[in-house]
Amino acid sequence: MIDVAALTLEEKASLLSGHDDWYTEAVERLGLPAIEVGDGPHGLRKETGVDMVWVPATGFPTASAMGASWDRDLVRRVAAAIGEEARAEGVQVVLGPGVNMKRSPLCGRNFEYFSEDPLLSGELGVAYVQGVQSTGVGASLKHFAANNQEIERTRISVEADDRTLREIYLAAFERVVTTADPWTVMCSYNRLRGVHASENRWLLTEVLRDEWGYDGLVVSDWNAVHHRVRALAAGLDLEMPGTAGKTDAEIVAAVRSGELDESVVDAAARRVLRLVERAFPGAGLVNGPVMDLGVAPGDRLSPEQLALLRADEHHALAREAAAGCVTLLRNEGGVLPLRDDGRVAVIGAFAANARIQGGGSSGVDPTRVDNPLDFLGDAVYAPGYVHTPLNAYQDDIAAYLAAHDATFVDDGRGPARRSAALAEALRLAAAAERVAAGPLSARAVRLIDEAVAVAENAETIVVFAGLPLAFEQEADDRTTLALPADQVALIDRLASLRERTGAALVVVLSNGAAVTMDPWHDRVDAIVEAWLPGQAGAGAVVDVLLGRVNPSGKVAETFPLALEDTPSYVTWSGERGTVVYGEGVFIGYRWYDALRRAVRYPFGHGLSYTTFEYSDLVVQTTDAVRVSCTVTNTGARAGSEVVQLYVGDPDAAVRRPVRELRGFEKVALEPGSSARVTFELGSRDFAYWDVATDRGGAWRLEGGEFVLEVGASSRDIRLRTSIELPDDPGLAPLVPDEELLDRLR
Repeated sequence: MIDVAALTLEEKASLLSGHDDWYTEAVERLGLPAIEVGDGPHGLRKETGVDMVWVPATGFPTASAMGASWDRDLVRRVAAAIGEEARAEGVQVVLGPGVNMKRSPLCGRNFEYFSEDPLLSGELGVAYVQGVQSTGVGASLKHFAANNQEIERTRISVEADDRTLREIYLAAFERVVTTADPWTVMCSYNRLRGVHASENRWLLTEVLRDEWGYDGLVVSDWNAVHHRVRALAAGLDLEMPGTAGKTDAEIVAAVRSGELDESVVDAAARRVLRLVERAFPGAGLVNGPVMDLGVAPGDRLSPEQLALLRADEHHALAREAAAGCVTLLRNEGGVLPLRDDGRVAVIGAFAANARIQGGGSSGVDPTRVDNPLDFLGDAVYAPGYVHTPLNAYQDDIAAYLAAHDATFVDDGRGPARRSAALAEALRLAAAAERVAAGPLSARAVRLIDEAVAVAENAETIVVFAGLPLAFEQEADDRTTLALPADQVALIDRLASLRERTGAALVVVLSNGAAVTMDPWHDRVDAIVEAWLPGQAGAGAVVDVLLGRVNPSGKVAETFPLALEDTPSYVTWSGERGTVVYGEGVFIGYRWYDALRRAVRYPFGHGLSYTTFEYSDLVVQTTDAVRVSCTVTNTGARAGSEVVQLYVGDPDAAVRRPVRELRGFEKVALEPGSSARVTFELGSRDFAYWDVATDRGGAWRLEGGEFVLEVGASSRDIRLRTSIELPDDPGLAPLVPDEELLDRLR
């Protein structure tokens, strides 16, 4: 690798911002190649050089779907496939995974995040990073940190106490950084306690580097840098996208004026050089040839190999992954799986034009898209509601960009910035679709009437419903948890038909986050949550409906009964530039369980076509706490169960959740077979972040009774015991109240 001493100050500064939207700067004099990055996280999004035209890539299930799989190995395999496609296209870094917490189900970007729980998000984030980086391509862990809403995301200041940050909003990042060593970490847009994440030294240096030991590269989210010199001093290495040399000159001027020590520039440049070395081992020989931007010799696959990867193997993997994510929420009377000989009516426009992904920078141009209707043979069909297919959105956005190009080109930051135009085009498309899904129009009533007529003689009615693309996208948040009004009216009418004819009514949902299900929930027989399942999701959903696949997904986020029940309801989405995380550590199931509040579906819930029995809970306490139990498949079908371990501290010095996830394992079992599942817990699994220490804060294992619970969800606990643990001797003692008061005087 090139020694930073071989670079001039100007060359070092040039490495610290992009060449354009997708490439870092090369240094031709020293044969140093550029890095090409590509969007993720559920498939490669690589620009072809033509606006709104992307290289075709496999569209895998989104993170919200993969979260419901609770399957580390599956996530790792999917991520490795994304890494292979990136490598084949000459992309060295994939921008993902996102491990931000789902503070509210309203966040428009929740489909890009795994869960409301930091352990689950962190473990799946580790698997994703390991999968991508196993192919020689880097991952970019994002968005660091507390990026939990899209409304005012570039300016909102998150006000959260240290304990809330450490236990909830930083914990998943810490797990991924310390376990998987991502090549890059991407800072978020928002401010944290008044300071933009890109300029937040406490976040980027004191926590990330000094405490967690991270030695990789910190990159900005696109256009998230407001003051380049302050950001560099805070620990932000690489600014993206490029600024045509504007901020490079600011760095050089700051060094020459004495405002910035050149050692800070050197440290950041070394991290860029290390990233180049990881992507191009042996790159940067003095006077050597400059490699083509983003492509290392021998890395590009042949067209035949690439076609095989995308058209066959990866599509099959996408279908397998989607099947592992499908979550059976309700199955009254065992109406699923469907009988082979029944008369089936398929209702819903999503059946003919599948809803596969969310909107924004994560959007993939899929190599193909399967639709449920294609897999359901002789079923009769009616659309039932208006739906804008994905390609129509792309056409609208491209037209908007063409019409408004000049508005967004000359912004004083070099190459044309398309993000503002893209966001505005998406907002216009969203507004149009929301009008169509609002108060019922004559067209909506007609489509519902036609659907009811088509379903009149069916024995089973399968409704494909969910959230349109306009409802779930980057740079915008939802305003309601309900399905569009026309879909609610459709399901309600079909429920009345069911009550009259005796037909079974099955609802298949496609959405990237929790929805409410009133007033129709209790009037349908089965509900299948397909999430946003990617390009091959249709086949996976039909496999579950027909019983070829036994569903094994478990919700990774609580489904509330109403928006007003959600923990962030009162403070969402902030006011006057500030959002207060007043619920503290009580997000998701932690909130609902603490308040004993009824929910539609609890965290970890998911049904199967078989049954599982839990038994023989054993706890051993040595250097660690080892918890084990036996799980038995007591039904007639092979199936997989997600065994969940929760820990509670009923008598703590601070308010703690009733239970917190501290382990999970997904086990596959044949009928009648059993497996022994073991979890090993360390002191951190019983600790909380104590702000009242002489070090300003530390993890504290407070001795006493701890409750251990093993179950199938946070509300379906099968086994329970308690243990006594001493104080952790490695942690500082509690500061007596009197001494603390003296210090504050």
